[in-house]
Amino acid sequence: MEVEVKLRLLDSVSHQKLSSFLSPFHTKTLIQENIFFDGSNSELSSNLAILRVRFSRPNGHNPQTILSLKAKPVISDGIFRMEEVEEPLDSTLARACIAEPWRLLSVDSSAIIRRVKEEFGLGGRGKGLVCLGGFRNVRAVYEWQGLKLEVDETNYDFGTCYEVECESDDPERDKRLIEKLLEENGIGFSYSETSKFSVFRSGKLPS
Repeated sequence: MEVEVKLRLLDSVSHQKLSSFLSPFHTKTLIQENIFFDGSNSELSSNLAILRVRFSRPNGHNPQTILSLKAKPVISDGIFRMEEVEEPLDSTLARACIAEPWRLLSVDSSAIIRRVKEEFGLGGRGKGLVCLGGFRNVRAVYEWQGLKLEVDETNYDFGTCYEVECESDDPERDKRLIEKLLEENGIGFSYSETSKFSVFRSGKLPS
């Protein structure tokens, strides 16, 4: 179970203020491209599951590709809880899957793909995958007060969102710490109410 604090930064000014304050604590910046897949009959999304391929370049180097399956999200007051499993995926194969999604179901060595087939019934006749597209994200990572803060600038075709995230074993405590940081530095924020994937699928920025 992944547990994260997620707070939406109100605008680019808020994002810049937070980035400037945290700059002494910066550890790396990730350039991410997120591509999503669903069953041809929405078998995943109709069951609140997400299949994602993420291409990531830490500090612009050493590209990594990760396949992940997320399911059963629960969102409350800026705290997200969700089942998540991840595993590495060959980058060349992953790129081929964007044009030919059926290739992803042929990765027999993947525990995630086996689960997708067994739990959601994909892989049979008329039960293939479709590529939904995706979005890009610039993630700056900071080590601050014992927390790993991830400050995101997410670029959709229809606009840009800003967010600060933090994986946590004690989300209520850590949310208070982050809220105090933002309030003391005059940084506008609100609780994130939807995932980046939901924003992407809605086709519009959160109000």
